[in-house]
Amino acid sequence: MKTISMKSAVAIAAACLAGAALAAGEQDAARLGKDLTPAGAEKAGNKDGSIPAWNGAEAPLPGWEYGKKRVDYWKHKGDKPLFSIDASNVDKYADKLAAGQVATIKQIKGYRMDVYPTRRDCGVPDFVAENTKKNVGKAQLAADGWGLKEATVPGFPFPMPASGAEAMWNAKMRYRGVGILFPFINTAVSPRKGSTDWIIASQELTYYYPWGVKGSFALSKYPPVEYYVLFQYSSPPALAGQALTVTFFLDQPGSETFYYFPGQRRVRRMPTYSYDSPQIGLENQYTLDEPSVFNGTIDRFNWKIVGKKEIYVGYNSFGAYDFTAKFKDVAHDDAIDPSARRYELHRVWVIEATVKPGMRHTAPKRTFYLDEDSWNLMAADDYDGQGKLFKYREGYLIPSYETGTCDATSFVQYNLAEGRYVFDMNPVGGGKDMRWVVNPEGPRFTPNYYSSENLRAISER
Repeated sequence: MKTISMKSAVAIAAACLAGAALAAGEQDAARLGKDLTPAGAEKAGNKDGSIPAWNGAEAPLPGWEYGKKRVDYWKHKGDKPLFSIDASNVDKYADKLAAGQVATIKQIKGYRMDVYPTRRDCGVPDFVAENTKKNVGKAQLAADGWGLKEATVPGFPFPMPASGAEAMWNAKMRYRGVGILFPFINTAVSPRKGSTDWIIASQELTYYYPWGVKGSFALSKYPPVEYYVLFQYSSPPALAGQALTVTFFLDQPGSETFYYFPGQRRVRRMPTYSYDSPQIGLENQYTLDEPSVFNGTIDRFNWKIVGKKEIYVGYNSFGAYDFTAKFKDVAHDDAIDPSARRYELHRVWVIEATVKPGMRHTAPKRTFYLDEDSWNLMAADDYDGQGKLFKYREGYLIPSYETGTCDATSFVQYNLAEGRYVFDMNPVGGGKDMRWVVNPEGPRFTPNYYSSENLRAISER
């Protein structure tokens, strides 16, 4: 009788395990587009029907083109509120609210959330759906446990996430085209208590995602960059003329920032301008990792999936993007107007982030809420070193007609400890809409545009 060596037995066992893993991955991938949506969400609605089944993305009504108000071409623009949540009934709905929502309602006098019928109208283009299938069982985190090593892009790396880090990479790698152009936005900070003076920093903003080109590509074929961004400030006088470029990486801590100061006529590299560093000129109300609910690398935290939950989130909130509105009609001194905030009941992934031993952060514990249909970051609760909730952020999702997806750039952050808030990443009051770009056009969609040399050249004109 022929015996098998221990080495051969191990090899055979390894091959069997690999084959079993591959088969399991293929079975999981086959669920996408069947009982799961192409993004990995549950297709079915909930038990009482308050969350309907997902039936595919909805296109805009005929006639929309860039420059026209997006809400006018949305199929459900005639929806009416089902009910409202305010201080008089918030405890009744607390099980379907983030902790920060409850605190905000109880703290801000007159704060109200208008709840509308749930519309599951988010989808992805066919090539993103196909790439997402390819990623099942094959996309990889780096050996450090937080970086993204490999995936087929553009597509969600982990539509069935096994860890909080994988879920966060789905949010970070959601398809947004090759970039987003904001011809005009205001980063606005509400007045201090007892004052009426706002900080309103007007700027032109560009995002560039080099891996967002239509098609199917290995992420490892690109430079290890999540995205590039360029800020160019026009007001207030203290910030006018300042500009900066930031590069965020897939596998490197922090970011690379170059900042142009017109008074010095020079570009400075700012190696520590990241994470919880306060943004320049905003009175310590806004850190570098808070834009759009979360921004930047995830290396300072351990990430845990708590589970899924049904909560009311800012969905189809077109009012938070109304570039034709007057800014002060939308942004009041204590909160943005209820008419600009539309809430719907959706299932979200609840992700808990706790700062790693030996690391520091002003918010050592955070809870994030990720939309299951689009992987957008919808809300976040921030806790201080004493475990007290002190900041709440919520994003406002709308369909992106250019990309065939949904996105949430516009957001509000309430500093519950100081009674102030930030309203950012939106075109409200600027007269010009933001635009998602699906095909590279011009130098803004090349890596060299975000170099220190080019920053100096475009800033000294």
